[in-house]
Amino acid sequence: MRQIVLDTETTGLEPKEGHRIIEIGCVELVQRRLTGNNYHQYLQPDREIDSGAVDVHGITNEFLADKPRFADIAEGFLAYIEGSELIIHNAPFDVAFLNHELHLLDQDLGSLEQHCSITDTLAMARQLRPGQRNSLDALCKRYQVDNSQRDLHGALLDAEILADLYLRMTGGQTSLELGREEPQTVRKDSSVAPRRVAQERPPLRIIRASGEELQRHARRLEEIAKMSGGISIWERLEAGFEAHERD
Repeated sequence: MRQIVLDTETTGLEPKEGHRIIEIGCVELVQRRLTGNNYHQYLQPDREIDSGAVDVHGITNEFLADKPRFADIAEGFLAYIEGSELIIHNAPFDVAFLNHELHLLDQDLGSLEQHCSITDTLAMARQLRPGQRNSLDALCKRYQVDNSQRDLHGALLDAEILADLYLRMTGGQTSLELGREEPQTVRKDSSVAPRRVAQERPPLRIIRASGEELQRHARRLEEIAKMSGGISIWERLEAGFEAHERD
């Protein structure tokens, strides 16, 4: 299972007004593990960046003057993401910009959806916590993800943060790397040496709930709450656990 956590920065808010992508950042997950095979590229947009956008990400036209254009990197980028599941926060925004770039370059390239499946973590968060703030910063606070370096938006930094956040939202772990730990020493008073796992053994398969399954779970909880005239026991337990964690 190969997943690519993706984020972009742009010259403005609307591709229909001619705005372009100026940064792409991607983090690769294979079997829900960070691989380090990430992708990062700044792009020359051939247009001015809105001042409001510069305030958000800090990227200027002067900085991008010597960077490649989307046409120069499109083949390599598509090869990198081909066949993966893209994990994007507020996916319609990034997908619209990427599709705009693809269509400007070559109509035969098709849309992003023809190359990848797409999961929107914003939609997932809204299903899990209806009515709550679900910005990236708000979710980082809720799931205790460190975003202290996020003074300005940046595609690769935000993709790294979102990868950590996605794994926590879907019940995974980011720090567990089996097979990379230093071997434990045997206690002097121990008569039995620890049994080591063979290094060549493939990692155990871990199956987690998909985004669609989590959304169905959230809808089911809502149905239970309506039928019972209140909050389901599951949600009461979750709320009590979160309150205990805050204390």
